[in-house]
Amino acid sequence: MSMSEEDLELESLDGVGPATKQKLTAAGIYSILDLVSRGPSEIADAVNIDLSRAIELINKARAKLVELGRLEKEFISATELYKKRQAIDRISTGSKNLDDLLGGGIETQAVTELYGEYGSGKTQVCHTLCVKVQTPKEQGGLSSGAIYIDTENTFRPERIVEIAEVHNLEPEDILNKIIVAKAYNSAHQELIVREVGRLVEKEKMRLLIVDSAVAHYRAEFLGRGTLAERQQRLNRFMHNLLRIAEVHNVAVVVTNQVQAAPDVFFGDPTRPTGGHVVAHTSTYRIYLRKAGKNRIARMMDSPYHPEREAVFILNEKGIDDPPEDTPKRK
Repeated sequence: MSMSEEDLELESLDGVGPATKQKLTAAGIYSILDLVSRGPSEIADAVNIDLSRAIELINKARAKLVELGRLEKEFISATELYKKRQAIDRISTGSKNLDDLLGGGIETQAVTELYGEYGSGKTQVCHTLCVKVQTPKEQGGLSSGAIYIDTENTFRPERIVEIAEVHNLEPEDILNKIIVAKAYNSAHQELIVREVGRLVEKEKMRLLIVDSAVAHYRAEFLGRGTLAERQQRLNRFMHNLLRIAEVHNVAVVVTNQVQAAPDVFFGDPTRPTGGHVVAHTSTYRIYLRKAGKNRIARMMDSPYHPEREAVFILNEKGIDDPPEDTPKRK
């Protein structure tokens, strides 16, 4: 069904009058899509209504989007779901090995988390994806732009220019289709994500990167006394990302840092930060580490991929496969 902007307007929902609309837009909720992307408590706070009324409003918005063919019905046969999953879009990382590990590339409608130590290649993967998403489908892209939320001042346009030139693409055109948002603290980061839905729809973006998702929370909430509030805020942030991925059909990629687990005496003591909150909201979780000149990616958590490893390298192309003589790791 074709969908016009009028179909997505807040007033098209029964029970949303001018006053409610004004309160919602003041909270960064501009359309039915934004409404569905938020949690009930957020809506309740924004409009100053009780939780049950907020849930009712979100359910009405969801029903409308199902009717418009934008969201799945509540009950769907596994066959129908299988067919729909076959049609999910993927973005190539630039490395065939890494794409194979991911079952064809970074998926839309999902949150893919990359975690690893400094220099393991997380930001390089993100930069390469910003270029690859702009190429046509037959080259592993989606002919669309990217939004890059930069929390640690790691985005480098010069690197994008280098990757674009090696792929015989016009650097200026590539840079024009990447929107960079610098987040100065966790509250600013949350504000940016609340505005993202509108930007994704308007600019027809298909990739959203948050590099890194947990850094600000980790720096601002110090000590055990603040842990509960930190996890609650982080949980809301990660769920917002997951809903954006599903509602707007975009690929969301988040990077994460690691910390040492003091109780691990054998094997790798590094653990991703953010605890269970990040672990449970990421659809796919990939651990990146250095191995000499190579980088190794391991699928740590996925609803269906096997837990195995892939070898890739970093070079002027961004992400690439190692020379043929390097054996692949299973």
